Amino acid sequence: MSGTGDLLSKGPATPPTSPHTPKTGTANPLVAMTQNLRTSGIYIAFVLVVALFALLTDGLSLSPGNITNILLQYSYVLVLAIGMVIVIIAGHIDLSVGSVVALTGAVAAKVSISGGHPWWVGILAALGVGLLIGAWQGFWVAFVGIPAFIVTLAGMLLFRGLTYYVLDNVSLSPFPAQYTKVATGFINGIMGGYGYDAFTLLIGVLAVVGYAVSQVRTRVARVRYDQVVDAMPLFILRIVLIAVVVMALAWQLAHSRGLPVVLIILAVLILAYSVVTRSTVFGRQVYAIGGNLAAAQLSGVNVRRVNFWIFVNMGFLAAMAGVIFSSRSNGAQPGAGTSFELDAIAAAFIGGAAVTGGIGTVRGAMVGGLLVGVISNGMQLLGLEQYLQQVIKGLVLLLAVAFDVYNKRRAGGR
Repeated sequence: MSGTGDLLSKGPATPPTSPHTPKTGTANPLVAMTQNLRTSGIYIAFVLVVALFALLTDGLSLSPGNITNILLQYSYVLVLAIGMVIVIIAGHIDLSVGSVVALTGAVAAKVSISGGHPWWVGILAALGVGLLIGAWQGFWVAFVGIPAFIVTLAGMLLFRGLTYYVLDNVSLSPFPAQYTKVATGFINGIMGGYGYDAFTLLIGVLAVVGYAVSQVRTRVARVRYDQVVDAMPLFILRIVLIAVVVMALAWQLAHSRGLPVVLIILAVLILAYSVVTRSTVFGRQVYAIGGNLAAAQLSGVNVRRVNFWIFVNMGFLAAMAGVIFSSRSNGAQPGAGTSFELDAIAAAFIGGAAVTGGIGTVRGAMVGGLLVGVISNGMQLLGLEQYLQQVIKGLVLLLAVAFDVYNKRRAGGR
């Protein structure tokens, strides 16, 4: 017992692996291939989907304006996916985030528009409400013991009703100009004079270098602790694919309107939560709870406290998404956020999170969210009817979960 406790408090700066994960050098080839597919398959699928829609739309999907629109349109879904993947890793689900997006946006509008307060006060009010909502739901899940599915289902109805009450069942707009820049503002001209925004390209280069260094350090740490790692060719291929995608994105943004403010916000959140999930005691405890609840309890993990803060964090990120969405919409609507929870859940599962918990990454959820965004945007550009778009998105989610179940059965030898 003490040994497991030491692992949780002093373990390596990587998420705990399954108890069935083989050691380096003695790995079952089938299991190693399964892990490679889980970690790298989503990147390959993303590149293939991007290439497919580029071909079908004669390059329109890769135009600078369209890429910028994808980032602006799906940024709030990616923010939600960061919190949702942590919830799912711990073995829970949150069905209320769409309603929380609507309520926090309504609060920001009520403060900034009706109340006449500065725009930043509206943002702080929205974030504060999100934290309170997270604490409310975390209390019922962690300390009362009601399953998260039921608590958040009730929250979905409760917070939607409060949204109608706050807005008096009518839309409220417009926000102050500074508020709308959160989701629609751009940083450009800092390194201009080249016919494109060189600053955006520089940020892209720094992002690629940072990602490559992070991956190398993670690989070295896994080898040091005798954990399974990807084959070197696959490891290099993944980094190259990510570098190509990031630099292609930076190039297109540099030739459009520059670096979106919301992309900077999203990058900060991704970096921060990647560190939290990979390199902190709290992050390892989240994986431990989702991987084996009984073992986590026996190891001394304060499960109630961890679960409570998981939902507080989800409330905060849902409020952040509410600010971004209301900023992009330049107003608050009673029906805002409808089905956002489904998009966030889909992003997490398509990005490699396991249905049973214990597995998933922030990076994977981001790629999963972008994959959903690219598919939705591509189908819109092709003019597919709405019903067909919904059918295809549902099938993509189903196949992603089926792939996860298949991997587990193969890894377990069943």
